[in-house]
Amino acid sequence: MEGNHVLKDARETHALGKSFGAELGAPVVIYLEGDLGAGKTSFAQGLIDGLGCDAAVVSPTYTLVEEYMTDRGRVHHLDLYRIAGPEEVESLGLRDRCGPSDIVLIEWPDRGGHALPLPNWRVSLAYRDTGRAVCILKI
Repeated sequence: MEGNHVLKDARETHALGKSFGAELGAPVVIYLEGDLGAGKTSFAQGLIDGLGCDAAVVSPTYTLVEEYMTDRGRVHHLDLYRIAGPEEVESLGLRDRCGPSDIVLIEWPDRGGHALPLPNWRVSLAYRDTGRAVCILKI
């Protein structure tokens, strides 16, 4: 699963996320990086599906955090796009979300800076002429 992937659309992004999620287990921290609309939430939806959760996964852009129970742990899906900086991460209770049965997905991790736990995986998504490029890197 680690490596570079070229995808045509959101359906393929979801499918890659699902395959990736099928291989994961808690505890794990995953950074999801990319510009607006690059597919971070589509990838997260697939990942959570691959973990065995059939809930409707929504973007946490406005709520900042969404939680899901899966067959392999509790998922905390964070979107830091709307925070001003690392000083606001504390209010999200991130320390309490990083236990042995937790899977933490963090969109826009650059905004959390030093206040974030170190990732186990980094998933970078980018626009390409005919779709998206995804780089999955184990840290």
